[in-house]
Amino acid sequence: MQCSIFKRTGLLIVFALNFAGAAVAQTVKGNLKDNAGNPVNAHGAGILYHDGTYYLFGEIKKGKTWLVPGQQWEDYRVPAGGVSCYSSKDLTHWKYEGVALAPTKGDTSKDVDTSRVIERPKVIYNIKTKKFVLWMHVDKKDYSYSQSGVAVSDKPMGPYRYLHSVKPNGKMSRDMTVFQDDDGKAYLIYSSEQNKTMQVCLLTDDYLSPTKTFSRILIGKNREAPALFKSGGKYYLITSLCTGWSPNAAMYAVADKPLGPYKEFGNPCKGPGAEKTFEAQSTYVLPVKGKPGSFTFMADRWNKLDLPKSDYLWLPLTVEGNKVIIEDK
Repeated sequence: MQCSIFKRTGLLIVFALNFAGAAVAQTVKGNLKDNAGNPVNAHGAGILYHDGTYYLFGEIKKGKTWLVPGQQWEDYRVPAGGVSCYSSKDLTHWKYEGVALAPTKGDTSKDVDTSRVIERPKVIYNIKTKKFVLWMHVDKKDYSYSQSGVAVSDKPMGPYRYLHSVKPNGKMSRDMTVFQDDDGKAYLIYSSEQNKTMQVCLLTDDYLSPTKTFSRILIGKNREAPALFKSGGKYYLITSLCTGWSPNAAMYAVADKPLGPYKEFGNPCKGPGAEKTFEAQSTYVLPVKGKPGSFTFMADRWNKLDLPKSDYLWLPLTVEGNKVIIEDK
């Protein structure tokens, strides 16, 4: 959700490919364009890999940026634009698939109305129900609602049908992600308790609701922007501090099970700009196919004064032992 405006130095996109043509590492700095030459509009994004295709889902940022009055932080907003979807075979060429979840307009009681907040959409596939399940953070403009919303579709690109929102086990849910484990179980990970903790909650078998199985982690650490991934049988959680839209240092934690307990480590970023996550904020970590221990760290470079001009930072991430390394070379 949050990082600051900073000077743009232009667009850099670098892709490293293996001999089979599958992406093994990539770097994106700046705008990302689709096959038609239009800027990719998918912020707070996540990626679903299904039947040989990558599907990128993200927040649609468009319209005039405005500041919500009376808040204790810089609560900059644009009208909620819904969730976009792009597809790719190689992570280099992106086809715009359209609006996966469209917002409503003119009914402020609806969770996905343009007057509300729709953030950090993530999609997983349920092999039992044959449904694609989209989770997202839904909120009011002042963040007083603090719930997770869920939608479903028969197709990866949608359209998705919005079902409901929930406070998992009665606890507020803000910045969030979902994680699907190798055994088919899925988890919702979210900032809670006024962002003072993270919580990890097991979802029901159909992935549509939280269960009563959950844990409180990173207690009193004031973390958000969670990105959970698995490597070598262990679970790694990258988060950011809560500093409005201003950038800050990332942190990672490691556990033997998705529900924890998690052992906290320091900043995984290395090199110039590491103390502010290279002016970006985590949103997702994508495994590199066929290369254990190698991942793509996906982050947003927020432009708080003109949110539609926010862009992206994707960097190679490696795991060596329990050590996570993200380096902007």
